[in-house]
Amino acid sequence: VQLVASGGGLVQAGGSLRLSCAASGRTFTTFAIGWFRRAPGKERTFVAAINWSGGSTAYTDAVKGRFTISRDNAKNTVYLQMNSLKPEDTAVYFCALKFGSGLYTSVYDYWGQGTQVTVSS
Repeated sequence: VQLVASGGGLVQAGGSLRLSCAASGRTFTTFAIGWFRRAPGKERTFVAAINWSGGSTAYTDAVKGRFTISRDNAKNTVYLQMNSLKPEDTAVYFCALKFGSGLYTSVYDYWGQGTQVTVSS
C-alpha cells in the first residue's frame, strides 16, 4: 500500500487549504483513512478520520467546525478541507490507512510521507 499526501503549503491565518491522500496498492478491500499532524517540537497527534463508507467521521476538538474530511472511493482518495486556519495548525500532516470497515483514531497500518502546512499570522 502506498499513500501520497499532497496539498500543503503556506497560507495566511483565516485562509483555507485542501489536503489530498491518494491510496494505491491493496485498495480492493475496505479501509479507513486518518489524518495526523506533527507540530514543530511536538508529538504526532490525531486530526481526523473517516470510515470506508464515509458515513462516520471523527475529529480532534481543536479542528471541529473548521476541518472536514471526505473521501472519493472511486479515486481511492481522501480529502481534508481545512478552513479558518490558525497559526497553531502549522504542522506536517500525515495520512494513514487501516484496513477494516470501522472508524479508527489510532493504530494505523500504513503511513504516507507527510505534507507541510504553514499558517502565518
